[in-house]
Amino acid sequence: MSEVDVGSDLSSIEKAAVLLMSLGESDAAQILKHMGPKEVQKIGQTMAKLANVQRHQVEKVLDDFLVLVGDQTGLGLGADGYIRNMLKEALGDEKANSLIDRILLGGNTTGLDTLKWMEPRAVADVIRYEHPQIQAIVISYLDPDQAADILANFDERVRLDIVLRVASLETVQPAALQELNNILERQFSGNNSTQSTSIGGVRTAANIMNFIDSSVEADLMESIRDVDEDLANTIQDMMFVFDNLMEVDDRGIQVILREVESETLILALKGADPDMQEKVFKNMSSRAADMLKDDLEAKGPVRVSEVEVAQKEILAVARRLADNGEIVLGGGGEQMV
Repeated sequence: MSEVDVGSDLSSIEKAAVLLMSLGESDAAQILKHMGPKEVQKIGQTMAKLANVQRHQVEKVLDDFLVLVGDQTGLGLGADGYIRNMLKEALGDEKANSLIDRILLGGNTTGLDTLKWMEPRAVADVIRYEHPQIQAIVISYLDPDQAADILANFDERVRLDIVLRVASLETVQPAALQELNNILERQFSGNNSTQSTSIGGVRTAANIMNFIDSSVEADLMESIRDVDEDLANTIQDMMFVFDNLMEVDDRGIQVILREVESETLILALKGADPDMQEKVFKNMSSRAADMLKDDLEAKGPVRVSEVEVAQKEILAVARRLADNGEIVLGGGGEQMV
């Protein structure tokens, strides 16, 4: 793998990599736990390629993040071992091992896990001519945002068929998953251990629908309704949309706000109703709320598509926090106990 000889200026991803390598394996692992697969891969690859990082560059990065650094130099030395240990602590042995070869050795993961690190169009090409049930299992296995992007590469009829099959899935036996891995490994070498797992279902279909572009989502939902009205209603009930954040408690909103960039929040609130805006304002300090109100007024008209992207980004943060047990989502069919 070729190294990146860092010049005088560091890119944003290089700064993130330097910062993580300065923190130590344990602290860096805690940060990586809050990142998605694509982010972990991108930062891991950058860390593996960094070379000739100068001390003043390290100090500048750490100063930017208000972190003190001692006489720490030579970040390029022993990077492989550092990355292996950090990924294993952050992701566990199984997930880390599927990443390590790809990041450090330029190798590939195998089977279904390989698809998580591929571009949506490439995944669509891999499964395009497989049986629709195979397509549905693959779509169910992947993260909802990636699955939605993959579905965008199919025509309307195929999208409908796949989503209906996803909604009807419950569990997949080990033999079936192993067979699917064998199909995928026609293109990817190696072995992959497989365990029985719950996969698919109406909630998975709803999660995927949350990430599909609004115009496509409306047409697809109408097509599902034509086939099975009860299923369409159930999926719609389970879909967590931006307005459902009204049902999240104040502590949960505060946790979400700490994870969201200011510009993203401004764009998202431009398209929100006054009640949603007020809920956000009251969960900020008076000074921060006043500044946000001023920013909203100064922003001017924005495209609906920009608002939708920003709102989906915040929803993705909310779902991640809910999955980690940090907040409870009260809407979208989420049960509370």
